[in-house]
Amino acid sequence: MDRRSFLGSLGSAILGARLLDGGAARAQAAPAARRLIIVFSPDGTEHDVWRPTMNGSRMEFGEGSILEPLARRWQDLTVVDGVAYTEGVEHYSGMVRMLTNIGFRENVPSVTNGMSLDQYVASRLPSGPRFPSLELGVQCSIWGLIPEARMSFSGTGQTVPSNEDPRDVFRRLFQGPGEDALRRLARQQSVLDVVREDARSLSARLSGEERQKLELHLESLRQMERALEPGPECPDVPALSQLDPWQNDNFPALGRAQTDLMVAALACDLTRVASLQWSMAASPTVFTWLNHAESHHSLSHVVGATSQGGLQFIQGERWFSEQFLYLLDRLAAIPEPTEPQGSLLDHSIVLWMTEVGDRITHHCEDMPIVIAGGGSGRLRPGRYLHYTGESHGKLLTSLCHAMGLDNPSFGNATHGEGELPGLLA
Repeated sequence: MDRRSFLGSLGSAILGARLLDGGAARAQAAPAARRLIIVFSPDGTEHDVWRPTMNGSRMEFGEGSILEPLARRWQDLTVVDGVAYTEGVEHYSGMVRMLTNIGFRENVPSVTNGMSLDQYVASRLPSGPRFPSLELGVQCSIWGLIPEARMSFSGTGQTVPSNEDPRDVFRRLFQGPGEDALRRLARQQSVLDVVREDARSLSARLSGEERQKLELHLESLRQMERALEPGPECPDVPALSQLDPWQNDNFPALGRAQTDLMVAALACDLTRVASLQWSMAASPTVFTWLNHAESHHSLSHVVGATSQGGLQFIQGERWFSEQFLYLLDRLAAIPEPTEPQGSLLDHSIVLWMTEVGDRITHHCEDMPIVIAGGGSGRLRPGRYLHYTGESHGKLLTSLCHAMGLDNPSFGNATHGEGELPGLLA
């Protein structure tokens, strides 16, 4: 990306139209771009420890429960329970159906027969962003390109792999393939150095509070860049560029970097459809940072929520909730560029799913699903919705409609047409 292109992205999006003084600009703001963000974490749940309760109009989470880390953002959440991946069973079957609502191609058990939600929406939104969709992952392909490792499909059998290297993602998003970018990378020159004077000029036109927002956004990107491409001024900072993307213990640091990069891409309007895949179905990841000695998948098979293995599984699930909270906090901290009120979170749909329901049986029923954000008014967050066997195809159809599309069904229409009752505003 050249100087002019990068500054355009930085100035109009990360800084945001709302950062600029002047009511006229606000009055003429275009409608907010709806964004779809999909997050995957593996191996199902312990339902009794996952489910929230409603106390009047307030959603509450039990002490020690899986979703408890999200409690302070309950008003941004729509928790969906009781929908099913029709005909899905076990890890790889659930993984393929999760975003497609369709099974495998006949006689080809490793190939899906349809398009995933993210790719469907990306292919039908108005053109504009540089990347129609952005697929990021954290150690998804540790066992190779197998069905359990893929959740995005651009068509029948066409997998869309996640980029699992934050350094490569950063280059792709903010440096581009041009000769100038390669020269800049070779001499370790900061991307922000290219626009420092322009940012100072913009800062001089801002009020005190809005100038602070600008500085916070610039410093956030600076910290990300230092971690990815460290210079001599910070020799003691562990560099993500020096971390092995496949080393188990690097999982948290890699995931944090991918989350930051995804938020930056959304804030810059480089994409409006993004996904983050934590590990893979039947996850081999060992949460050593939580003092676990067995893989998350192995712990999912330990019977009893109060057994040592069960407690460790729940601890791992709470850790995923903390990472989801971090994503929501980042989105909530960035003003919506084209609206006088609200944040990126208010104008986004953030869908968090897994490939199986019950961690022990691995059935694809009673799927634990969390939706965050306001979807530009299309969602009514702050609710816990419990269904009885509704096809999740209706949920996927509803989210398409919330993104402005009008498809009557999604995936296999025999599983049910129309929206999931009561989900949308």
